[in-house]
Amino acid sequence: MRGQRGGAAVTLGEALVSLRSGGPLAIGGQLTMHAAGAELNVAVALARLGHESSWGGVLGDDELGEFILRSLAAERVDASRVRRDSRPTGIMFLEARTPEVSRVFYNRRGSAGARLSPHDVDRILDRDLGWLHLTGITPALSDVARAAVLHAAELCRRRAVPFSVDINFRSKLWSPEEAAEVLPWLIEGAEVVIGSPAELALAAPEGATLEAAAEELLGTGVGEVVAKLGADGAQAFTPHGLLHAPAFPVRAVDTVGAGDAFTAGYLSARLDGDDVAGRLRRGCLLGAFAVGHLGDWEGLPRRDELALLDLGDGETHR
Repeated sequence: MRGQRGGAAVTLGEALVSLRSGGPLAIGGQLTMHAAGAELNVAVALARLGHESSWGGVLGDDELGEFILRSLAAERVDASRVRRDSRPTGIMFLEARTPEVSRVFYNRRGSAGARLSPHDVDRILDRDLGWLHLTGITPALSDVARAAVLHAAELCRRRAVPFSVDINFRSKLWSPEEAAEVLPWLIEGAEVVIGSPAELALAAPEGATLEAAAEELLGTGVGEVVAKLGADGAQAFTPHGLLHAPAFPVRAVDTVGAGDAFTAGYLSARLDGDDVAGRLRRGCLLGAFAVGHLGDWEGLPRRDELALLDLGDGETHR
């Protein structure tokens, strides 16, 4: 595929089923069912953009696990090394309380995804790797999952495989203190580290400001530090300086998954050999597609649709 050097782009981590409600869960109503998970979202986005994409993890040997596998197959994401487990597939419930505010609840304790082990990692990564993407979500699920993700990062360092980390801090899974203890070991030697300003400060505890945190991370050998700024766009800190890209102006429908979409866009452009400005632009572009559609990844573009947001408001592409 254009610009991608040999080997697949692999994402490794938890996948679950998202059940979405258009109103308060307590009063009942219809739920829509989606395959979800930060690493899965990135894998789907990369596949839609034409990259050789693979997701690895553990799913329950149940109907929800089957649903996730069918969703990945439909999106041409390789899931051939996924392990099925007797524990259940995790579930995420998302309720829209207002058009701007949603709440998320999880049923993932003791789930199959939390059973990802270093042995699973050895099997999943026993291939020609072009890139590995990790997040800070899976290591927060359990001790064995934490060991697995740290093992994956160490394998990349030993094999000189480029890898990225989206910090994706989840306060319902671990405390800032726990995250700050683990994240430096996870991101050591990463080509790209992505997060919000607050998340990047967790990974570089001595950095009181975004700029200080980025400088500290670059000083440890991280190649690029990318800050997701929401409606203000994004910034990339590199040894050569700082670049900023504005967000694309779109009407937000659903912000869940926008951060994963940005990450996938940035990595896609990196795999294509684009410069930092091009990576930021594609990241912001995919983030705009994500917030303009319900679902984590359902509205993300194919490569031939990347120019659609260059059309004027209200225009129809004929």
